[in-house]
Amino acid sequence: MNNQKSFAYCEAVGKSKVWAAYAEYFACEEILEEDFNHNSGYVYLYLEGVAIGSLLGGDVEFIVYNEETDGEMFFDTYQELEQHWESAKQG
Repeated sequence: MNNQKSFAYCEAVGKSKVWAAYAEYFACEEILEEDFNHNSGYVYLYLEGVAIGSLLGGDVEFIVYNEETDGEMFFDTYQELEQHWESAKQG
């Protein structure tokens, strides 16, 4: 976590949404890193296997890194993320 003392409006709104999603879906899970990308405007919480992000204070997205494609997969809802995890388990 960083020691920043002030935040721009969109960053503050994004942080509140990301933390609310964390509390609702991942409470007590270890947070690996909290970050703000100054180039893209994304606020992130990195957890094991997933990141929770918000672009410029917008709705949260659940982001999973895909090692096969070296890209990211974005899910608009936690339910979509759960479906992805279930299909990945099944093979």
